[in-house]
Amino acid sequence: MSDEMWVNMGPQHPFNHGLWNLRVRLNGETITAAEPIIGYLHRGWEKMVENRTYSQIVPLADRLCYGSSLSWNHLYCLSAERLYGVEAPTRAKYIRVVALELQRITSHLCWLMAVGTDLGSYTIMTWTIRERELFLDLLCQLSGARMTYNYCRIGGVRSDIPENFERDVNRTLDEFEKRLRDIEALCDENEPFLMRTVGIGKIDAKTAMNLGLTGPIMRASGVEMDLRRLDPYEVYQDMKFDICYATDGDVYARYRVRIDEMRESAKIVRQALAEMPKGPVRVKVPRCPPKGTVACHVEDPRGESLMYIVSDGTERPYRLKVRSPNFVNLSASPAMLLGFKISDVPAIMGVMDMCIGETDR
Repeated sequence: MSDEMWVNMGPQHPFNHGLWNLRVRLNGETITAAEPIIGYLHRGWEKMVENRTYSQIVPLADRLCYGSSLSWNHLYCLSAERLYGVEAPTRAKYIRVVALELQRITSHLCWLMAVGTDLGSYTIMTWTIRERELFLDLLCQLSGARMTYNYCRIGGVRSDIPENFERDVNRTLDEFEKRLRDIEALCDENEPFLMRTVGIGKIDAKTAMNLGLTGPIMRASGVEMDLRRLDPYEVYQDMKFDICYATDGDVYARYRVRIDEMRESAKIVRQALAEMPKGPVRVKVPRCPPKGTVACHVEDPRGESLMYIVSDGTERPYRLKVRSPNFVNLSASPAMLLGFKISDVPAIMGVMDMCIGETDR
């Protein structure tokens, strides 16, 4: 008779950050096996878009991830542009980079807000949600929405940046960079936070690569992989920024990478605003694209996001396949959990930065 038992942590559990289930097998308090189970939020997104025109899919792409909707909105438009054989104006590319990096900061702040509550710090949650509001105000000023922005268009962006937007962004970044140091100190000088993150959920670079991890989790294991540098899109090749990485491969390293990324995003936003040229922000595209296929990938806040479109020459795609970074990262969770305690699950999985909307689709 075995002393081990299976425990369901979900599908509704505070650490899940979404509707999914994690089954863990325990020997005492030690995890000996783990099985992530998704499918509770499946909406048939890929099938649904086959019955929409290319322009009608734009707002649907926002709904793939509620924490980083602009990233998916942009990826779809960039993929469609390559299928149509058109290129957005240079000014639109700069605006997109500004919007994407503001979105990256809001996404990472939302992640840290959730992790703060997972690890028992209400102060981390309130401080980060306060800063996130400032960036949501900027994105609302740009797009008119606070969550699903629907700002990118096939061929550019919906509208030019509003008056005084550059001034407001720089003021917000000036204040944010000061407050980020306070948030960083709040975590780094917090003994319970360090006890629950340092040395927990370790995964080495070779294992991370074999499992197909991407994004901050991959870079926290010492792999300097960032698509903005390795396969630049928009105007990232003209931006000066560092690839943020760590070598320890534990929960704390993943936290450090995201903190550093927010600073680099602020640096990119300042450069893009300062170097943004004058000109149009959108070009006209044909009603139907030519027959063919296209694949496009970008560096989402959670990792490598990819879309693969098959066109039959009509106004609707024959097939649109989505590669979610969370779907792949979640499948690697057993390797991070084995040998650790059940009390470590919220820290290990919370730092995963889950978004079930894009994982289940």
